[in-house]
Amino acid sequence: MFYPDDPAVLDKQLETLLGHAELQPSRGSVVGMILPHAGYAYSGYTASLGYKLLRKKPVDTVVIVSPSHREYFDGISVYGGSAYRTPLGDLKIDEDVRTELLKNDAVIVSSDAGHRGEHAIEVQLPFIQKVLSGAKIVPIVMGEQRREYCFHLGKRLADVLRHKRVLLIASSDLSHYHPYEEAQSLDAIIIGDVAQFDYEKMMNDLESERAEACGGGPMVAVLDAAHRLGASRAEILYHCNSGDITGDRHSVVGYLSAALLSPN
Repeated sequence: MFYPDDPAVLDKQLETLLGHAELQPSRGSVVGMILPHAGYAYSGYTASLGYKLLRKKPVDTVVIVSPSHREYFDGISVYGGSAYRTPLGDLKIDEDVRTELLKNDAVIVSSDAGHRGEHAIEVQLPFIQKVLSGAKIVPIVMGEQRREYCFHLGKRLADVLRHKRVLLIASSDLSHYHPYEEAQSLDAIIIGDVAQFDYEKMMNDLESERAEACGGGPMVAVLDAAHRLGASRAEILYHCNSGDITGDRHSVVGYLSAALLSPN
């Protein structure tokens, strides 16, 4: 549904997207990313700008935090299997990191809940296979994005991942199905919160419904964890919405790519 199932066609699409992505070198080391999760025809270019920044980065494990689009459950779910499969092959789960996250934790659990039919993790994986070959993953789905869960997850990730060669990814699109100008105004609030590295304000903006993002909770959790792991600023790489891609501005979805950077 979101990218080709033919390995050769998919690989060629990834090469094209990454080849067209042009970036100025960032100052600092990438601790985390905020990346969109729509079909590649819509958000692939936005995502490719983030992934191009990661080429040749020494990463052992990628932790992906996603919302749950199709299945409600209370708590936070880490996939309990051994791998995720894409047309390009299997990505192994980092079972050691998973075990540490689950240890003595009533909120973060091992479960298939949220992983069945969920695209927000799946859409990141071919890019990861392309630019971070061999990296393991920890796929995490937030069934409930309430404040205490966001900050609990942020702290737990930082505690477990410290001193490891990891990358954090918050998988999130921005506002959904508003007219173009209204969407731009809503998205500017979240983009501003990211640019200011202000996840407390983002949480407030989401709770008050001043702004929206389907993966707002994952963004808050990853920003919090990245800050605890040494990131001190965010760099907005690109943002747009589906109206910029299709020309239909009546009802659009917003996309953002941002890097969370530490000084060294």
